Amino acid sequence: MLATSESKKILGGDSQFAIVASKYNSLYVDAMVKAARAELKRAGARRIEIIRVPGAFEIPTVAASLASLSRLPEGKKPFDAIICFGVVFEGETSHAQHIGWAVTHALAQIQIEHKVPVIHGVFVFEKEKHARVRCLGKKHNRGTEAARTALEMASVMKNLRNIGM
Repeated sequence: MLATSESKKILGGDSQFAIVASKYNSLYVDAMVKAARAELKRAGARRIEIIRVPGAFEIPTVAASLASLSRLPEGKKPFDAIICFGVVFEGETSHAQHIGWAVTHALAQIQIEHKVPVIHGVFVFEKEKHARVRCLGKKHNRGTEAARTALEMASVMKNLRNIGM
């Protein structure tokens, strides 16, 4: 069962976020992007960059490029978090599962290596009805949830930097 979470204004106007989104299955991906963007704006994000890629498999390349920007002088990070969105539907082969695993593994490695939160919003669905509930719904939209996670993780990372970690 999907749970709702409360919206909080975690960061002020100095926060910056990137959203990397697949063009494939755009009905669902675009809905998550729209919900995430609205949530980030509601929280006072100063900058939201949206970068589109052909499919879910291409998301990690762009996420890694954005995360590598964190190696600027004095540890300045242009993005407080990177949110990644994609939707893959299972078919008659195991291709969707391979894509899902590869993207998941790559995104985890990117955030560990670069110490920038990378929010995983790339979903493998068995049926379109599952995607409708999670991506198009107002009550349980995964885009909103991803934005809230990005806001919270950006705050955690900022606090870690403030205590010298």
